[in-house]
Amino acid sequence: MAEDVKPTRKNLMAIEDRIELSERGHDTLEQKRDGLIMEFMDILDQAQDIRADLDDNYRTAQRKINMARAMEGDVAVRGAAAALKEHPEITTQSKNIMGVVVPQIESSRVRKSLDQRGYGLLGSSGRIDEAADAYEELLESIILAAEVETAMKKMLTEIETTKRRVNALEFKLLPDLNENKEYIEQKLEEQEREEIFRLKKIKAKKEEEEKAEAEAEREAEVATADD
Repeated sequence: MAEDVKPTRKNLMAIEDRIELSERGHDTLEQKRDGLIMEFMDILDQAQDIRADLDDNYRTAQRKINMARAMEGDVAVRGAAAALKEHPEITTQSKNIMGVVVPQIESSRVRKSLDQRGYGLLGSSGRIDEAADAYEELLESIILAAEVETAMKKMLTEIETTKRRVNALEFKLLPDLNENKEYIEQKLEEQEREEIFRLKKIKAKKEEEEKAEAEAEREAEVATADD
């Protein structure tokens, strides 16, 4: 409440400093918010493409595995899957986007040659190889999608946080500070007018006293002259 602020010039200067600082902070946060939104839109475009690729790769992998199961049998497909010796490795790092730390996922040994799959050239068929290729490609799409989806969530959270801070400054703090500033300025103006009025009264009273004193001196001089 403005009435709770003591109307002094010191407080006025302090509030003006806070207003200036808050306005700079507001501008900075607005720029950050706009930058985050632009980055988010770029990531969203990537995510849409990645989701489309993921759907396509999933349907392809399902079709390939179903074909392999139909032609080679479940036992052969499961045996080929169980023969895998080296599993993919996933490592995570981080990168900074407009002050937001997002994950950067790196994978290795996802794509394998025929001899790295463990089941041997004689123990498999072209259909099993095609299914393995399709699922390796699907796994790469999943890893990439996980990275992008996580980045999107973190960016969206930061955008919402920044928007709340901008709104708090724009619609709460700055209006309150400006209200307090106007209140103090108004009170100081009233005090100044009262002080001017008081000084005028003192001056008028002093002039009246000086006039009366001068009149009394003249009367005394006249009386002395008459004697």
